[in-house]
Amino acid sequence: MDKFDKAILEILQQDATLPVGEIAERVALSKTACWRRIQKLEQDGVIRSRVALLSQEQVNLPLTAYIAVRTNKHNEKWSDQFRKVVNSLPEVLEVYRTSGDLDYLIKAVITDMAGYDQLYKALIKADLYDVSASFVMETMKHTTKLPLDYL
Repeated sequence: MDKFDKAILEILQQDATLPVGEIAERVALSKTACWRRIQKLEQDGVIRSRVALLSQEQVNLPLTAYIAVRTNKHNEKWSDQFRKVVNSLPEVLEVYRTSGDLDYLIKAVITDMAGYDQLYKALIKADLYDVSASFVMETMKHTTKLPLDYL
C-alpha cells in the first residue's frame, strides 16, 4: 500500500460515485493505472463494497437503539440460534460479541418505541438472559470513513 492507494481510498471514502478519471486526476495517475489500483484494492478485500448511505429519518427509522445482551448459555447451538435471529431482523445493523459485563452489543434502527417493542419480542426468541437498551438522543459524530494513518 503506497501513497497513491491511500489517496484513492481517501477519495472513495468521501464519494465512491466519482468517475475513475476524476479520481486519477486528483491522485496524479493515469486513468488506467488508477482503475487497476482500485480493482486490486477490491480483489484484496480492502474495499469491501461501494454503497449509498441513506438518511434514517427519510426512510422512517429515526430512532437508534444500542441493545446490551447477556446470556447464560455459551454453547454453539445457542450461538447459532442467536445468529439466525439477529440475521433475520433487518432493523439490526450491527452485532458484536464483546468482553466484559456484556456478551453482545446490538445496534438497531427503529421507527419508535413501539418499533423497539416489536424488535425486542423478536430478539427474545433467541432465549436471552438479560436485555437492556439505550436510545440515541443526539448523534454527536457519525462517520463511515476509516483513518488511513495506520497503513
